Amino acid sequence: MLQLFSKFFNANEKEIQNLKPLVAEINALEPSVKKLKDADFPKKTKEFKKRIANGESLDSILPEAFALTREAAQRTVGLRHYDVQLMAATILSRGKIAEQKTGEGKTLSAIPALYLNSLTGKNVHLVT
Repeated sequence: MLQLFSKFFNANEKEIQNLKPLVAEINALEPSVKKLKDADFPKKTKEFKKRIANGESLDSILPEAFALTREAAQRTVGLRHYDVQLMAATILSRGKIAEQKTGEGKTLSAIPALYLNSLTGKNVHLVT
């Protein structure tokens, strides 16, 4: 039984380690996104949709979209996504399940994933 839990936690740790470079990429975009004016946000959304329509993958847009979402949350509700919330959002955006404890910001974690997937024009649903 202990081996089963050990394998599970090792897999989670591996997933976390795999997500760290992506979070670093999102964080690196923060200074440039902070410079955007509020009027630039809808323009960026149109740009993302056009890139997707031209065949670009959601994964390639993810860092920019998440950086934009993080800044939008900061400006509108005064909350900035923590790195672990961006990791959870990445997992959710890929159709997987991310477990978070009470108080770890599940709602905030869902926002970047919902935004990214909404760029496809398909209906996106959040089940809580």
